[in-house]
Amino acid sequence: MSDVLWAPWRMEYLLGSKGGPCVFCDMAAAPPEAYRSKLVLMVAAHALVCLNKYPFAAGHLLIVPRRHAADLAELEDGEYDATMRLVRATVARVQRGTGAQGVNLGMNLGAAAGAGIAEHLHAHVVPRWPGDTNFMPVVADVRVMPEYLDATWKTLAPLFADLPGAHPVG
Repeated sequence: MSDVLWAPWRMEYLLGSKGGPCVFCDMAAAPPEAYRSKLVLMVAAHALVCLNKYPFAAGHLLIVPRRHAADLAELEDGEYDATMRLVRATVARVQRGTGAQGVNLGMNLGAAAGAGIAEHLHAHVVPRWPGDTNFMPVVADVRVMPEYLDATWKTLAPLFADLPGAHPVG
């Protein structure tokens, strides 16, 4: 291949610190004024919704229990129920906000299963459209994102305003 394909966001991910405080616990503890900069859409009593900083597709969201837990069995019944209800609510809002014609939904539990942050479980909601995948990820390890994360945040944040919990300020 003679062309150079650039994915500069990947270097931040590859070289970024993998230790330190849990990014999801940091999001759960953040004040509503910090939600936009942290890509948080809303924080409920037991779980939160945020954009994936390194998405597979535009609108790729994460639903995260507020309590630091690596496995579903660690969640109390109320935490599990609230998290799964928020997954369901998130899918509906992603479909409405993005016009997605399909959704990938899943969890990678443990590093061996592909979890990038294995110590704090989270669910992925990835909107999909016919023809949204192409050769770029296969031949060049590059994903083509049609919009900036901040634009996605601005589109989706208002769709969560009807859910109980803390919402972005400003």
